[in-house]
Amino acid sequence: MVALLDEGLWFPDPRRARSDGLVAVGGDLSVDRLLLAYRCGVFPWSAEPITWWSPNPRAIFDLQRIHVSRSLERSLRKSGFEVTYDRAFEAVLYGCAEAPRREGQTWISPEFIAAYIQLHLAGHAHSVEVWQEGKLAGGIYGVAVGGLFAGESMFHRVTDASKVALVHCARRLQERQYTLFDTQMVTPVTSSLGAFEIPRAEYLTRLASAVFRPCEFA
Repeated sequence: MVALLDEGLWFPDPRRARSDGLVAVGGDLSVDRLLLAYRCGVFPWSAEPITWWSPNPRAIFDLQRIHVSRSLERSLRKSGFEVTYDRAFEAVLYGCAEAPRREGQTWISPEFIAAYIQLHLAGHAHSVEVWQEGKLAGGIYGVAVGGLFAGESMFHRVTDASKVALVHCARRLQERQYTLFDTQMVTPVTSSLGAFEIPRAEYLTRLASAVFRPCEFA
């Protein structure tokens, strides 16, 4: 049964999610509620109404096994890309919102943009930017809580720029001793980089230890 959230700051056990992964409806997109959601293994996916999800299975990356193809390796070394962190969070967010998608629309609504900007200002949402000749070529953004990094979305305007962003993001997470890189669901792009699925119960077990690690992305 799907829970209906009110002003109280809580989430039901995601193990009780509906078969499609829907956990709850309602509440708000405040910083405190978003942080609680990620700590609980839940994330929002729409704003009108606000819906909260915990899919089973869940997709993650193994930080030690990011797959870099030969062509991507060339892009990493010879493309003229410059990579930065948290330099242009809002630009990456808008780039992801504007990126064309197979379903023809994006979940990154104005309400989401406003909410994640606040999460960024609070120090929990981060971006990796890829530049070419001074212009933003692609990027990725996500949410960091303890040793969890939840990748939310990525985009590219130049071939391989989003993949370059993800590889650099993964390397930074490994350097900073993060233990869980969540990508929610496998897509053709994330699959090509090594994303794989695990049962939700295993994800929640990994999450329970990850969120207490003293990691810093910035």
